Amino acid sequence: MSSESSFDIVSKVDMQELNNAIQQAEKEILTRFDFKGSKSSIKLDKDQLVVTSDDEFKLQNVLDILHAKMTKRGISIKNLDYSKVEPAAGSTVRQKISMKQGVDQENSKKINILIRDSKLKVKTQVQGDQIRVTGKSRDDLQAVIALLRKADIPLDLQFVNLK
Repeated sequence: MSSESSFDIVSKVDMQELNNAIQQAEKEILTRFDFKGSKSSIKLDKDQLVVTSDDEFKLQNVLDILHAKMTKRGISIKNLDYSKVEPAAGSTVRQKISMKQGVDQENSKKINILIRDSKLKVKTQVQGDQIRVTGKSRDDLQAVIALLRKADIPLDLQFVNLK
């Protein structure tokens, strides 16, 4: 039996779960005593989060609440890309956070080098924002998955379409 097995390496944020985490964080901000009367909010705008608060300290507290809710819902914080804190209207501060969707070219190269250096009998092929790994042995494919889970890659990787 010489059929090829394969799987895809992707990096995606589940937007529905993210939306739920944002709603839970907003609810907690409304009920917490230390946020009484503050102008703190979290808004999702396409692939970008906009977090607004009265000052940088409260902004950091809002981010901590959001991170806790995201982690509870199984969303990795590795896929968040923070911009600088900037002043906003009405004496508030704002921070934009973009979502990293897909495996970018730089990380694709790192992953390919890691897999090649492991000497496993698999082939990799970059397909846009994902990587397809093919090999004859499913054990080799599972070894690649274990290798990538241990590796220090700045993205949350998911392994899909194992055939």
